Amino acid sequence: MAKTALVTGGTRGIGAAISIALKAAGYTVAASYAGNDEAAGKFKDETGIPVYKWDVSDYDSCVEGITKVEADLGPVDVLVNNAGITRDSMFHKMTLDQWQAVINTNLNGLFNMTRPIWEGMRSRGFGRVINISSINGQKGQMGQTNYSASKAGDIGFTRALAQEGAAKGITVNAICPGYIGTEMVRAIPQEVLDKRIIPQIPVGRLGEPEEIARCVVFLASDDAGFITGSTISANGGQFFS
Repeated sequence: MAKTALVTGGTRGIGAAISIALKAAGYTVAASYAGNDEAAGKFKDETGIPVYKWDVSDYDSCVEGITKVEADLGPVDVLVNNAGITRDSMFHKMTLDQWQAVINTNLNGLFNMTRPIWEGMRSRGFGRVINISSINGQKGQMGQTNYSASKAGDIGFTRALAQEGAAKGITVNAICPGYIGTEMVRAIPQEVLDKRIIPQIPVGRLGEPEEIARCVVFLASDDAGFITGSTISANGGQFFS
C-alpha cells in the first residue's frame, strides 16, 4: 500500500512541485492550502491530487483537517511543513500584527501540524517530517526579522524533534531553499534579479521548485532512514552553514 504524504501550502510554488513529485514517486498525496480557492481548484484538476483548506496557524483547524485527510486517505506517513508567509518590514516599522502573523504561520504552524500526527507515527514505528525553512533562517535578512526568526526556529524545532523521533523510526529534517524561481520571486523586476540577486548566487541562476521537491522525495524515502536532524541547504552556493 502506498504511503500517504501531506504537504501544507501544497498547491502553489514550491509546495505544488513537492506534491507533484511525491505523487510521481508513488505516494498518496494530500495538499493543503489556506486561501486561494481558484489556484487550489486548478491544481486539483490538473494533478488529480486532493486538496484541503485550512489555516496552519490555527491548531483546531489543523486537527480537523488532518482528521479529514486521514479518514479519506489513511494515516499520514510523510508530513511536509511547507506553508509559509512573509510580512516584510524594517524592524523599526514592523507592527505586532506583522510579527505575530509570520511567527504563527511559519513557526507555530509546525507544532500545529506535527503534534496531531506525531503519536500515530510513533505507534506505527515510521514517519517522515520534512520542514521547509529558508536561507534567511540561516543567515538572516534585512527587512525580514519576523521571517528569519520563524525560519531559524524551524531549524531548532527540526533538530530537537529529530532526537525524540529517532528511536521510533521517525526522521525529522529541514530544507533551506535559497532564491527559487517561484511566481513570487519571478515577480521581482528583472533588473533587480539580474543586478542584485543572481550575482550573489555562485551557480549563476535561480533554483527551480522541482529541485527542492527532489530533496523532499529523497528525505521521505527509505533510503534516507539514517538521515535525521539535518539541514539541506539548497541555495546554489549562496550560503554555507
